[in-house]
Amino acid sequence: MDTFNDIGIDNKLDWNRIRHLMVIGLFSGFLVLIGDMLIGWGVSNSNLSGMEKFYSYYSSITDSRIFWSSLLGFIGIPLEGICYFSIYRLISPYSNKYAHMFRSGVLGYIAFGGCGVHVPCIVLAFLYKYASEVSPDTSVNITNKFLTFFLLPGAIVFSIFLLVQSIAHILAFSKGLTPYPKWCWIFSLPVGMFGTILIKFIDLIKEYAFINSFTTGWISIGNIWMFGGLLLLMNKTKNNSIKI
Repeated sequence: MDTFNDIGIDNKLDWNRIRHLMVIGLFSGFLVLIGDMLIGWGVSNSNLSGMEKFYSYYSSITDSRIFWSSLLGFIGIPLEGICYFSIYRLISPYSNKYAHMFRSGVLGYIAFGGCGVHVPCIVLAFLYKYASEVSPDTSVNITNKFLTFFLLPGAIVFSIFLLVQSIAHILAFSKGLTPYPKWCWIFSLPVGMFGTILIKFIDLIKEYAFINSFTTGWISIGNIWMFGGLLLLMNKTKNNSIKI
């Protein structure tokens, strides 16, 4: 598209609104991280193997943790998505192409992140917990079927939109198509997510409940990294940016 599609957003840098959205986005990132850590806290049974070992720590999760993890993600993830429009505002005055690309990814994040991925993940934990109590011999098979039929399709679609959003973000920033310095592309979801994944390798030596819990929130940590970094540099960027 060659013309600016404002979708109710002025083709100008409204720094007050951008800051407001980023602050809410940062808060939402912590909200979702708490939910992720609630469901991720625990260690697997070292006497088991395969998917049975992977699912095993769900057996000890309390119903209250399942409920709050589901609720916090259900609310926080769409809120994160809405706050991505702060970054859309940064890109749109400079590049219609990457703004539209980024917006497409954001809409998919909002649509599939909460109900398509997070909540089904919590249902997976809930299902295994109670299936293992009723029928230990078939609990893994039942849980795997739920994962395949309901969680996996949403996760695949969500991942595609997340990839589109991330590519647009990194390309726009690295090409100088935002008011931020080009190197600020590092304040993007993939960088924060990748750093969190690296921490997970500690589990190869010994499994820790805190590390399992923390790394469960790899996407929410990516959001905290992204919003936090851009907020820290906002005043300097605002003062140095060219008026549009």
